[in-house]
Amino acid sequence: MENRRAKVELYEQIRREYEHGGGTIRAVARKLGVHRREVRKALASAIPPERKIPERERSKLAAAIPFIEAALEADRKAPRKQRHTAHRIWTRLRREMPEVTVAESTVRQYVRQRKAAMGLLGLETFVPQSYTWGGEAQVDWYEGWAEFDGELRKAYLFCLRSMASGGAFHRAYPHANQQAFLEAHELAFTYFGGVFRVLRYDNLKSAVKKILRGHQREEAARFIAFRSHWGFQSEFCTPGEGHEKGGVEGEGGQFRRNHLVPVPKVRNLEELNLLLAAGSKEDESRVIEGRTQSIGAGMIVEREHLLPLAQEGFDLASLHFPTVNGSGCAPPIAGFLR
Repeated sequence: MENRRAKVELYEQIRREYEHGGGTIRAVARKLGVHRREVRKALASAIPPERKIPERERSKLAAAIPFIEAALEADRKAPRKQRHTAHRIWTRLRREMPEVTVAESTVRQYVRQRKAAMGLLGLETFVPQSYTWGGEAQVDWYEGWAEFDGELRKAYLFCLRSMASGGAFHRAYPHANQQAFLEAHELAFTYFGGVFRVLRYDNLKSAVKKILRGHQREEAARFIAFRSHWGFQSEFCTPGEGHEKGGVEGEGGQFRRNHLVPVPKVRNLEELNLLLAAGSKEDESRVIEGRTQSIGAGMIVEREHLLPLAQEGFDLASLHFPTVNGSGCAPPIAGFLR
Protein backbone atom coordinates (compact mmCIF):
# COMPACT_ATOMS: atom_id res chain seq x y z
CA MET A 1 0.00 0.00 0.00
CA GLU A 2 2.87 2.43 0.83
CA ASN A 3 4.53 1.74 -2.53
CA ARG A 4 1.27 2.39 -4.32
CA ARG A 5 0.84 5.71 -2.53
CA ALA A 6 4.41 6.76 -3.36
CA LYS A 7 3.78 5.96 -7.04
CA VAL A 8 0.65 8.12 -7.09
CA GLU A 9 2.60 11.02 -5.54
CA LEU A 10 5.38 10.56 -8.13
CA TYR A 11 2.85 10.73 -10.96
CA GLU A 12 1.42 13.92 -9.51
CA GLN A 13 4.92 15.44 -9.36
CA ILE A 14 5.63 14.40 -12.95
CA ARG A 15 2.38 15.90 -14.24
CA ARG A 16 2.97 19.18 -12.33
CA GLU A 17 6.55 19.46 -13.57
CA TYR A 18 5.45 18.86 -17.15
CA GLU A 19 2.73 21.48 -16.96
CA HIS A 20 4.60 24.19 -15.03
CA GLY A 21 8.25 23.29 -15.33
CA GLY A 22 10.35 21.68 -18.04
CA GLY A 23 7.60 21.28 -20.54
CA THR A 24 9.17 18.30 -22.29
CA ILE A 25 9.27 14.62 -21.46
CA ARG A 26 13.07 14.54 -21.67
CA ALA A 27 13.48 17.51 -19.32
CA VAL A 28 11.04 16.05 -16.75
CA ALA A 29 12.72 12.66 -16.84
CA ARG A 30 16.17 14.22 -16.35
CA LYS A 31 15.07 16.46 -13.50
CA LEU A 32 13.15 13.81 -11.55
CA GLY A 33 15.51 10.94 -12.35
CA VAL A 34 12.91 8.66 -13.93
CA HIS A 35 12.66 6.91 -17.27
CA ARG A 36 10.92 8.72 -20.11
CA ARG A 37 8.54 5.76 -20.34
CA GLU A 38 7.40 6.48 -16.78
CA VAL A 39 6.79 10.10 -17.67
CA ARG A 40 4.57 9.08 -20.59
CA LYS A 41 2.55 6.78 -18.30
CA ALA A 42 2.03 9.61 -15.79
CA LEU A 43 0.90 12.02 -18.50
CA ALA A 44 -1.53 9.44 -19.83
CA SER A 45 -3.19 8.85 -16.43
CA ALA A 46 -2.87 10.20 -12.91
CA ILE A 47 -3.47 6.69 -11.58
CA PRO A 48 -0.52 4.31 -11.98
CA PRO A 49 -1.45 1.05 -13.70
CA GLU A 50 -1.65 -2.07 -11.55
CA ARG A 51 1.61 -3.93 -11.58
CA LYS A 52 1.23 -7.33 -13.23
CA ILE A 53 3.18 -10.02 -11.44
CA PRO A 54 3.95 -12.69 -14.02
CA GLU A 55 3.05 -16.15 -12.82
CA ARG A 56 5.94 -18.50 -13.45
CA GLU A 57 5.02 -21.46 -15.55
CA ARG A 58 5.30 -24.67 -13.56
CA SER A 59 4.30 -27.11 -16.28
CA LYS A 60 6.93 -29.73 -15.43
CA LEU A 61 6.30 -29.58 -11.69
CA ALA A 62 2.54 -29.33 -12.22
CA ALA A 63 2.51 -32.80 -13.75
CA ALA A 64 4.28 -34.17 -10.67
CA ILE A 65 2.25 -32.35 -8.01
CA PRO A 66 -0.59 -34.91 -7.73
CA PHE A 67 2.00 -37.69 -7.22
CA ILE A 68 3.89 -35.64 -4.60
CA GLU A 69 0.70 -34.69 -2.76
CA ALA A 70 -0.44 -38.32 -2.67
CA ALA A 71 2.91 -39.41 -1.23
CA LEU A 72 2.86 -36.72 1.47
CA GLU A 73 -0.76 -37.44 2.33
CA ALA A 74 0.09 -41.15 2.76
CA ASP A 75 2.89 -40.09 5.12
CA ARG A 76 0.31 -38.82 7.60
CA LYS A 77 -0.61 -42.43 8.36
CA ALA A 78 2.86 -43.94 7.91
CA PRO A 79 5.27 -44.59 10.82
CA ARG A 80 7.34 -41.48 11.50
CA LYS A 81 10.58 -43.09 10.35
CA GLN A 82 9.06 -44.42 7.14
CA ARG A 83 7.98 -41.17 5.55
CA HIS A 84 9.14 -39.78 2.22
CA THR A 85 12.15 -37.53 1.90
CA ALA A 86 12.27 -35.18 -1.07
CA HIS A 87 14.98 -37.33 -2.61
CA ARG A 88 12.85 -40.46 -2.22
CA ILE A 89 9.90 -38.76 -3.93
CA TRP A 90 12.16 -37.65 -6.77
CA THR A 91 13.58 -41.16 -7.27
CA ARG A 92 10.06 -42.60 -7.28
CA LEU A 93 9.01 -39.99 -9.84
CA ARG A 94 11.87 -41.00 -12.12
CA ARG A 95 10.94 -44.66 -11.79
CA GLU A 96 7.14 -44.51 -11.78
CA MET A 97 6.56 -41.44 -13.97
CA PRO A 98 9.50 -41.35 -16.42
CA GLU A 99 7.56 -39.04 -18.73
CA VAL A 100 7.80 -36.27 -16.10
CA THR A 101 11.22 -34.59 -16.21
CA VAL A 102 11.61 -32.32 -13.21
CA ALA A 103 14.80 -31.33 -11.40
CA GLU A 104 15.43 -32.73 -7.93
CA SER A 105 16.03 -29.21 -6.60
CA THR A 106 12.54 -28.20 -7.79
CA VAL A 107 11.00 -31.21 -6.07
CA ARG A 108 12.99 -30.49 -2.88
CA GLN A 109 11.76 -26.90 -2.75
CA TYR A 110 8.13 -27.88 -3.26
CA VAL A 111 8.27 -30.79 -0.80
CA ARG A 112 9.88 -28.61 1.87
CA GLN A 113 7.13 -26.02 1.53
CA ARG A 114 4.39 -28.64 1.67
CA LYS A 115 5.96 -30.52 4.60
CA ALA A 116 6.24 -27.29 6.55
CA ALA A 117 2.56 -26.59 5.92
CA MET A 118 1.58 -30.16 6.84
CA GLY A 119 3.78 -30.37 9.94
CA LEU A 120 5.90 -33.17 8.48
CA LEU A 121 9.21 -31.33 8.25
CA GLY A 122 12.20 -33.14 9.78
CA LEU A 123 15.99 -32.89 9.82
CA GLU A 124 18.57 -35.26 8.33
CA THR A 125 22.22 -35.35 9.36
CA PHE A 126 25.12 -37.24 7.84
CA VAL A 127 28.59 -37.65 9.37
CA PRO A 128 31.40 -38.75 7.01
CA GLN A 129 33.79 -41.43 8.32
CA SER A 130 37.06 -43.03 7.19
CA TYR A 131 38.04 -46.66 7.92
CA THR A 132 40.51 -49.30 6.71
CA TRP A 133 39.34 -52.06 4.35
CA GLY A 134 37.91 -55.01 6.22
CA GLY A 135 38.68 -53.40 9.56
CA GLU A 136 35.29 -52.68 11.10
CA ALA A 137 31.61 -53.29 10.59
CA GLN A 138 28.82 -52.09 12.85
CA VAL A 139 25.78 -54.14 13.84
CA ASP A 140 22.38 -53.13 15.15
CA TRP A 141 18.66 -53.81 15.05
CA TYR A 142 16.13 -51.26 13.84
CA GLU A 143 12.38 -51.41 13.44
CA GLY A 144 10.38 -51.32 10.24
CA TRP A 145 6.72 -51.70 9.34
CA ALA A 146 5.18 -53.66 6.51
CA GLU A 147 1.67 -54.51 5.44
CA PHE A 148 1.21 -58.29 5.51
CA ASP A 149 -1.94 -59.20 3.57
CA GLY A 150 -3.52 -55.90 4.55
CA GLU A 151 -2.42 -55.94 8.20
CA LEU A 152 0.23 -53.45 9.33
CA ARG A 153 2.84 -55.23 11.43
CA LYS A 154 6.22 -54.40 12.89
CA ALA A 155 9.35 -56.36 11.96
CA TYR A 156 12.82 -56.22 13.48
CA LEU A 157 15.51 -55.56 10.92
CA PHE A 158 19.08 -56.70 11.46
CA CYS A 159 21.77 -54.56 9.82
CA LEU A 160 25.50 -55.19 9.45
CA ARG A 161 27.29 -52.29 7.74
CA SER A 162 30.87 -52.08 6.50
CA MET A 163 32.43 -48.81 7.61
CA ALA A 164 34.97 -48.73 4.78
CA SER A 165 32.85 -49.54 1.73
CA GLY A 166 29.48 -48.47 3.11
CA GLY A 167 27.92 -51.75 1.98
CA ALA A 168 25.19 -53.13 4.23
CA PHE A 169 23.22 -56.31 4.76
CA HIS A 170 19.61 -56.11 5.97
CA ARG A 171 17.41 -58.98 7.16
CA ALA A 172 13.92 -58.92 8.72
CA TYR A 173 12.77 -61.11 11.62
CA PRO A 174 9.63 -61.20 13.75
CA HIS A 175 11.69 -61.03 16.95
CA ALA A 176 15.14 -59.66 17.76
CA ASN A 177 16.22 -62.79 19.62
CA GLN A 178 19.65 -64.40 19.80
CA GLN A 179 19.07 -67.09 17.22
CA ALA A 180 17.94 -64.53 14.65
CA PHE A 181 20.91 -62.36 15.65
CA LEU A 182 23.48 -65.09 15.01
CA GLU A 183 21.78 -66.43 11.90
CA ALA A 184 21.77 -62.95 10.36
CA HIS A 185 25.51 -62.61 11.04
CA GLU A 186 26.26 -65.71 9.00
CA LEU A 187 24.06 -64.54 6.14
CA ALA A 188 25.83 -61.16 6.24
CA PHE A 189 29.30 -62.78 6.13
CA THR A 190 28.22 -64.71 3.04
CA TYR A 191 26.86 -61.52 1.45
CA PHE A 192 30.18 -59.70 1.94
CA GLY A 193 32.30 -62.74 1.08
CA GLY A 194 34.29 -62.72 4.31
CA VAL A 195 34.45 -61.70 7.96
CA PHE A 196 35.34 -58.29 9.35
CA ARG A 197 38.12 -58.12 11.92
CA VAL A 198 36.08 -56.06 14.37
CA LEU A 199 32.33 -55.88 14.83
CA ARG A 200 31.01 -52.98 16.89
CA TYR A 201 27.74 -53.34 18.80
CA ASP A 202 25.44 -51.54 21.12
CA ASN A 203 24.92 -53.44 24.37
CA LEU A 204 22.49 -55.91 22.80
CA LYS A 205 21.07 -58.60 25.07
CA SER A 206 21.88 -61.19 22.43
CA ALA A 207 25.58 -60.52 23.03
CA VAL A 208 25.90 -58.88 26.46
CA LYS A 209 24.62 -60.33 29.73
CA LYS A 210 25.95 -57.59 31.97
CA ILE A 211 27.69 -54.22 31.57
CA LEU A 212 30.76 -53.98 33.80
CA ARG A 213 33.09 -51.10 34.50
CA GLY A 214 34.40 -49.11 31.53
CA HIS A 215 34.36 -51.13 28.32
CA GLN A 216 34.25 -54.48 30.06
CA ARG A 217 31.25 -56.71 29.40
CA GLU A 218 30.06 -60.09 30.60
CA GLU A 219 29.17 -61.60 27.25
CA ALA A 220 26.65 -64.34 26.52
CA ALA A 221 28.30 -67.77 26.29
CA ARG A 222 26.73 -68.63 22.93
CA PHE A 223 27.90 -65.31 21.49
CA ILE A 224 31.46 -65.97 22.71
CA ALA A 225 31.43 -69.39 21.03
CA PHE A 226 30.02 -67.86 17.85
CA ARG A 227 32.67 -65.15 17.79
CA SER A 228 35.39 -67.76 18.33
CA HIS A 229 34.03 -69.88 15.48
CA TRP A 230 34.14 -67.00 12.98
CA GLY A 231 37.33 -65.36 14.31
CA PHE A 232 36.27 -61.75 14.71
CA GLN A 233 36.70 -59.39 17.66
CA SER A 234 33.82 -57.54 19.28
CA GLU A 235 33.66 -54.03 20.69
CA PHE A 236 30.76 -52.45 22.55
CA CYS A 237 29.61 -48.85 22.72
CA THR A 238 29.49 -46.81 25.89
CA PRO A 239 25.90 -46.85 27.23
CA GLY A 240 24.00 -43.82 26.02
CA GLU A 241 26.62 -42.93 23.40
CA GLY A 242 24.83 -43.95 20.24
CA HIS A 243 27.14 -41.84 18.05
CA GLU A 244 29.86 -44.46 18.59
CA LYS A 245 28.00 -46.61 16.07
CA GLY A 246 26.57 -43.77 14.01
CA GLY A 247 27.38 -45.54 10.75
CA VAL A 248 24.93 -48.38 11.22
CA GLU A 249 22.29 -46.11 12.77
CA GLY A 250 22.50 -43.78 9.78
CA GLU A 251 22.35 -46.77 7.45
CA GLY A 252 19.15 -48.05 9.02
CA GLY A 253 17.56 -44.64 8.59
CA GLN A 254 18.57 -44.13 4.96
CA PHE A 255 17.63 -47.69 4.00
CA ARG A 256 14.22 -47.39 5.61
CA ARG A 257 13.56 -44.05 3.90
CA ASN A 258 14.62 -45.26 0.46
CA HIS A 259 13.39 -48.85 0.40
CA LEU A 260 10.55 -49.07 2.93
CA VAL A 261 8.74 -45.92 1.81
CA PRO A 262 5.92 -46.15 1.06
CA VAL A 263 5.22 -48.92 3.57
CA PRO A 264 5.70 -52.13 1.56
CA LYS A 265 2.83 -54.51 0.95
CA VAL A 266 3.99 -58.12 1.08
CA ARG A 267 2.45 -61.57 1.55
CA ASN A 268 4.99 -62.91 4.03
CA LEU A 269 8.37 -62.45 5.66
CA GLU A 270 10.18 -64.18 2.82
CA GLU A 271 8.83 -61.65 0.35
CA LEU A 272 9.87 -58.79 2.64
CA ASN A 273 13.42 -60.17 2.81
CA LEU A 274 13.55 -60.43 -0.99
CA LEU A 275 12.65 -56.73 -1.06
CA LEU A 276 15.42 -55.95 1.43
CA ALA A 277 17.95 -57.94 -0.59
CA ALA A 278 16.98 -56.06 -3.75
CA GLY A 279 17.37 -52.76 -1.88
CA SER A 280 20.88 -53.68 -0.70
CA LYS A 281 21.82 -54.65 -4.26
CA GLU A 282 20.43 -51.38 -5.58
CA ASP A 283 22.44 -49.42 -3.01
CA GLU A 284 25.66 -50.93 -4.34
CA SER A 285 25.44 -48.45 -7.23
CA ARG A 286 25.13 -45.50 -4.84
CA VAL A 287 28.09 -43.18 -4.26
CA ILE A 288 28.29 -41.89 -0.69
CA GLU A 289 28.83 -38.15 -0.42
CA GLY A 290 32.52 -37.29 -0.22
CA ARG A 291 33.64 -40.53 -1.89
CA THR A 292 34.73 -41.20 -5.45
CA GLN A 293 33.65 -44.81 -6.00
CA SER A 294 30.37 -46.61 -5.61
CA ILE A 295 29.53 -48.81 -2.64
CA GLY A 296 29.68 -51.90 -4.84
CA ALA A 297 33.13 -51.01 -6.15
CA GLY A 298 34.30 -50.55 -2.56
CA MET A 299 32.87 -53.94 -1.58
CA ILE A 300 34.89 -55.63 -4.34
CA VAL A 301 38.09 -54.01 -3.07
CA GLU A 302 37.25 -54.82 0.54
CA ARG A 303 36.54 -58.49 -0.16
CA GLU A 304 40.29 -59.06 -0.56
CA HIS A 305 40.92 -57.72 2.95
CA LEU A 306 38.29 -59.71 4.85
CA LEU A 307 39.01 -62.76 6.97
CA PRO A 308 38.07 -65.99 5.15
CA LEU A 309 34.69 -67.59 5.75
CA ALA A 310 34.61 -70.60 8.08
CA GLN A 311 34.32 -73.92 6.27
CA GLU A 312 31.06 -74.64 8.09
CA GLY A 313 28.49 -72.45 9.75
CA PHE A 314 28.14 -72.29 13.51
CA ASP A 315 25.83 -74.99 14.90
CA LEU A 316 23.22 -72.92 16.72
CA ALA A 317 21.79 -76.05 18.35
CA SER A 318 25.15 -77.34 19.63
CA LEU A 319 25.13 -75.21 22.78
CA HIS A 320 21.88 -75.25 24.73
CA PHE A 321 22.51 -72.11 26.72
CA PRO A 322 19.37 -70.29 27.91
CA THR A 323 18.58 -66.89 26.52
CA VAL A 324 18.44 -63.82 28.74
CA ASN A 325 14.89 -64.63 29.76
CA GLY A 326 15.71 -68.32 30.38
CA SER A 327 13.23 -69.57 27.82
CA GLY A 328 15.65 -70.74 25.17
CA CYS A 329 15.82 -69.54 21.58
CA ALA A 330 12.64 -69.80 19.58
CA PRO A 331 13.03 -70.19 15.82
CA PRO A 332 13.28 -66.67 14.39
CA ILE A 333 10.28 -67.06 12.09
CA ALA A 334 8.01 -68.86 14.55
CA GLY A 335 4.61 -67.29 15.09
CA PHE A 336 4.98 -64.82 12.22
CA LEU A 337 3.15 -64.53 8.93
CA ARG A 338 4.76 -66.81 6.33
